[in-house]
Amino acid sequence: MSVATAASVFLFSYGTLQDRTVQLANFGRELQGSKDAMLGYEQSWVEITDPEVLAASGKTHHPILRPGTVDSAPIAGTVLRITPEELAAADRYEVADYKRVSVTLASGIQAWVYVSA
Repeated sequence: MSVATAASVFLFSYGTLQDRTVQLANFGRELQGSKDAMLGYEQSWVEITDPEVLAASGKTHHPILRPGTVDSAPIAGTVLRITPEELAAADRYEVADYKRVSVTLASGIQAWVYVSA
């Protein structure tokens, strides 16, 4: 099945979901995407203690976004086209500090993104 089907969705990643090793561990394939940016948020860091997430990412701290202002610097990242099943896998990967919300990216694309819960 092609990933570019009508059932595909967009996911914006500004952190570890852009990493090849994290993609292989969670989706079983390397994802293709394009550069984009998110507006109105500010980035900080969250400590990761979940052993599976630590094993997949190799990082003890992951970036996390909190609402900012219209003057907040754009958050650079990658917009990925994924299947609904892959979105469910991304939900399982993200720890409780994150929630998934829908945003409009700088490009105008409507995408899911994980921000501070």
